[in-house]
Amino acid sequence: MIKNSSIYIGTVIHKRFKPKVHFFKYNVFSILIDISEIDLLDRSLKIFSYNRFNVVSFYDVDHGPRDGTSIKDWVIKNLKNNQINTEEIKIKLLCYPRIFGYVFNPLSVFYIYNKKSELISILYEVKNTFGEQHTYIFKNKKNENPIKHSCKKKFHVSPFIVMNCTYFFKILKPSEKISVIIDEYDEEGKLLYASQDGNRIELNNKNLFLSYLKHPFMTLKIIAAIHFEAFKLWTKGIKFIKKELKIKNNISNEN
Repeated sequence: MIKNSSIYIGTVIHKRFKPKVHFFKYNVFSILIDISEIDLLDRSLKIFSYNRFNVVSFYDVDHGPRDGTSIKDWVIKNLKNNQINTEEIKIKLLCYPRIFGYVFNPLSVFYIYNKKSELISILYEVKNTFGEQHTYIFKNKKNENPIKHSCKKKFHVSPFIVMNCTYFFKILKPSEKISVIIDEYDEEGKLLYASQDGNRIELNNKNLFLSYLKHPFMTLKIIAAIHFEAFKLWTKGIKFIKKELKIKNNISNEN
């Protein structure tokens, strides 16, 4: 029986405040996968497969080291590098699944729990449309909810936002709801608000199939929306920022 993995049905919102106001919103579904349950999901769900093609699937190569090797080992290595205790940890990953073999995750979130089920670390895994990835690693030092983090931006995401910015994260511990909020500030104040919210439903065959039916082209919608909204920003006269560096996987320890 699947106990620790879930589906979240919700929305993504982006609002830009300057130099022109710009807003968009779309519906999505995400899966919160307990990495230790991934083989159980593969066995139990008819339209879901692990590292194999299906209607809905999850591939190791989409996350972490992105070379098909163990995501768990990659997480443990990076937690140790950040002086975070890895004894008997549990790893949960909030992400979009592949749909008919395709996926794009602008943001995936790793929630790391200790043997007492305390949330001890969060990894924000950010991707851009150039095939690059940066992971921001935070210790979770306080027993608070929502959890708040901040750091300097270290990764080129949008060609319409400068690099000299600061991120402020506010995130709920996953339960009946998820919420991930990112406020981005430049030197002159608040530039962007981005959020993903969702309501939990049980991860089973029926709910996964219904989630797919309601969002059959979710991957294409996400990619199309990114480029369409970028085009609209360009038509509004917002300055295009050339990307300076070419990277594949970068990691920053933010404590």
